Amino acid sequence: MNILVTGGAGFIGSNYVRLLLEGSGDRVVNLDLLTYAGNLANLAGYEKDPRYRFVRGDICDRELVRGILEDEKIEAVVHFAAESHVDRSVEGPEIFIKTNVLGTEILLEESRAAGVERFVMVSTDEVYGSLGDDGQFVESTPLAPNSPYAASKASADLLCRAFFKTFDFPVMVTRCSNNYGPFQFPEKLIPLMIANALEDKPLPVYGDGLNVRDWLYVGDHCLAVDAVLRNGVPGDIYNIGGCNEMRNLDLVRMLVDKLGKSHDLITFVKDRPGHDRRYAIDAAKIMTELDWKPDVDFQTGLSRTVDWYLENRVWWEEIRSGDYTSYYEKMYGDGGRHTSGGPS
Repeated sequence: MNILVTGGAGFIGSNYVRLLLEGSGDRVVNLDLLTYAGNLANLAGYEKDPRYRFVRGDICDRELVRGILEDEKIEAVVHFAAESHVDRSVEGPEIFIKTNVLGTEILLEESRAAGVERFVMVSTDEVYGSLGDDGQFVESTPLAPNSPYAASKASADLLCRAFFKTFDFPVMVTRCSNNYGPFQFPEKLIPLMIANALEDKPLPVYGDGLNVRDWLYVGDHCLAVDAVLRNGVPGDIYNIGGCNEMRNLDLVRMLVDKLGKSHDLITFVKDRPGHDRRYAIDAAKIMTELDWKPDVDFQTGLSRTVDWYLENRVWWEEIRSGDYTSYYEKMYGDGGRHTSGGPS
């Protein structure tokens, strides 16, 4: 199968491209603009694989998208490309609307015109909003996004629904919980805390740190996305969760202990606007219908992740020495506005 992966140089996308190239006979075209979170080093060593082609470009470039779909005879699209960091959407929502909404519409329209047979929209549990102390998100939970990022992803999800209902286009939507693992950009919670702790820098935590997230190892997420691509029902939504709820503060303390650092590094900062209190995923549908379940328990996954960042300091140090540094100082530095703290 000829598969177009958008955002394939990012965190989850690159892990998915690796999965395809190592475990299938598919041909993969990776379309990525290489913005701040895209990094070709994530796929180092695959450049010479005859089943792989990288194209640097924007999903909002209609002519480029059309040309790739036609020239490469694309049969399936797996759509990861997105502006994805909530903090950045608070600072500047416009690019999120352009990339996540308009970009998705262009992909849908051009894919339909090109006769694409399967289209997977990789979304997020953040479209559901915030939970109280009890309950879990199910696929029928009403959408109630609370950040510009979440609103842009909910809009994209609704476009997918519309293309299925109006045009019978075979699109499926996945909504995952918080991912972690190798190659995650170091502004996200787990890699940020690992890198800061290794450099004995403050570990910024939002508010009281009691916000709850469900954590999913990226490899398990990629297997779930692939199960949806191969066997999912067009028009359906699939929640993908790690079955592991944890308070942010408890997670940070766990990382500090694993790294042998002091809890004194933990620094509480002003909560970000619209910060959802709790997410929890009910993944019964994908487990039952597609025979998927998370294989990597949280302790094992977290240990693998810490080890990877310890063994790949050059990778994240190069990132932190670039444009990320000025952004980090703006968001978390003593002179910053503190509209946000430790990422969720």
